[in-house]
Amino acid sequence: MTLSNPLPDAVFKAYDIRGTVPEQLNPEFAHRLGLALAQRARTEGITALVVGYDGRLSSPDLAQALQDGIMAGGINTIDIGMVPTPLVYFATHVKKTGSGIAITGSHNPPQYNGFKMMMGGKTLFGAGVQALKDVMRTVSAPAGTTRGTRTRVDVINDYIQRIVSDVKLARPLRIAIDCGNGVGGTVAPQLFETMGCQVTQLFCDVDGQFPNHHPDPADPHNLQDLIRCVTTGDYDLGLAFDGDADRLGVVTKSGQIIWPDRQLILYARDVLRRVPGGTVIFDVKCSRHVARSVSKAGGKPLMWKTGHSMIKTKLAETGAALAGEMSGHTFFNERWYGFDDGLYTGARLLEILSRSDDPSAELEALPQGVSTPEIKLEMQEGEPHALIKRLQEEGKFPSAESLITIDGVRAEYHDGFGLARASNTTPVVVLRFEGDTPEALARIQREFHSALNDLAPQAKLPF
Repeated sequence: MTLSNPLPDAVFKAYDIRGTVPEQLNPEFAHRLGLALAQRARTEGITALVVGYDGRLSSPDLAQALQDGIMAGGINTIDIGMVPTPLVYFATHVKKTGSGIAITGSHNPPQYNGFKMMMGGKTLFGAGVQALKDVMRTVSAPAGTTRGTRTRVDVINDYIQRIVSDVKLARPLRIAIDCGNGVGGTVAPQLFETMGCQVTQLFCDVDGQFPNHHPDPADPHNLQDLIRCVTTGDYDLGLAFDGDADRLGVVTKSGQIIWPDRQLILYARDVLRRVPGGTVIFDVKCSRHVARSVSKAGGKPLMWKTGHSMIKTKLAETGAALAGEMSGHTFFNERWYGFDDGLYTGARLLEILSRSDDPSAELEALPQGVSTPEIKLEMQEGEPHALIKRLQEEGKFPSAESLITIDGVRAEYHDGFGLARASNTTPVVVLRFEGDTPEALARIQREFHSALNDLAPQAKLPF
C-alpha cells in the first residue's frame, strides 16, 4: 500500500501519537496505524483491541479508520464509543485484552488529536511508539488473513457500578464539576450523583470546539469559572477535568487551587493506612513535601521521571500502591487497576473528604512551600535536550546539597529545590522552583539563572 503523503515524524511523541488534523493525522494515517497495531497484536497472540474516542470533531472518523485497519489486519475490535480515556483502560482490564487505543487530543486545542495505546498490558511509549512509525511505512493487510470483527460494547454503566460498589461516602457532599466541554461530561455527572453527591454541572455537554475555556486544569485561567461557582454558592469543593478526563483539578470553597502534588499527600496518607510500608511514586516536578509526608505516614517515597507512560511503567515494575505527578495524572494500584483516571481519583478524593466536617479546610491544611508554577523556556527543536545534557554534566549549583538527574536536573537545597528538564512533547525547557520562604525561592532561582546563563547566554530566560 502506497502512502499518498509521507508519515509526519513530529507526531510520534515520547508518550503517544499526537498532531494536527487533517494535516498530520487523518483517516489514512489512522488506517495504517490500525494495520501496524494489528501486526504487533498478531505477534503477541492478542486477538482483540479495545477502541474508544473523545469528543473532538475529528475523533469518530479517526476511530472508524483505525478500526478498519485493525480488522483488515485480522484482529477484532471492541468498540466502546465516545468515552473518557480511563474507560478505555478500564475496558482492557474487564474485557481481559490488556490492549486498546484511546483516540484523544487530551488537553490540546481543537485542531489536535492523537492516540494513546496499550498492548499486552503495557503502555506503548518511547521506542514502542517509534517502532510503530517504522512498521507503518510499509505495512499492508496480510494476504489470506480472515478479516476481524467489530463488537460494540457500552462500558459506562459497568465502570460506574464498579466504582460505587467499592468507593463509599460517609455523608453526601455538595460539589460543582467542570468538564470543560470535554468527554468527561459523558460520565462525571452520573458517577458523582450515583455516589450520592449533589452535583452542579459546568460545561458538561461535550463540544469539540471547547467554546467556554480550554479543558486543562493545570492552567489556573481554566479554573476561574469553577472558582466563581464554588466561592459564590454553597459547595464543599469543586472538581475539574481535562479534555479526556484522565487528570483532575481541585478547588476549595474559598477558591484555593489544590495542585496535584498536594492532593497526592492526602491520597498517600489514606492508602498507607491500608498498605503500611507501601511505595508511593511521584515525578520530579513534585514538592519536597510529598516525600516527607509519605515517609511520615510510614510509606516509601520514590521519585521518578515525568510522563504518564513513565510513571505507569514504574508502577507496574515496583508494584507501588499509589503514584502521581504534578500534571494531575494519579494512579491508584490499591482497590483499582493502576492506570491514570481523573474520574476515579475524584471519587477517592470525595470518599476521604466525606469523613471530614470541613473538606475545604482539610485540603487547605495540606503542607506546601512557596513555589512557582511551571516556567517554560522556549527553544528551537532539539535544543532543550542538548542544553539539559550540558547542565547535567557542566552545570554549577554551588549551594545545592545534591543533584538528581533521572529526568533533567533537580537540585536539592536545605530549604527548597530547583528543576530544569526538557519537555518530551514540545521544544521547551520546563523549570520549577520551591522554597521554604520567598527569600529561599529567590536565591534558588538566581542560582539556576546563573547556571543556565553560563551554558546558554543567548537564551531569553523567563525568570
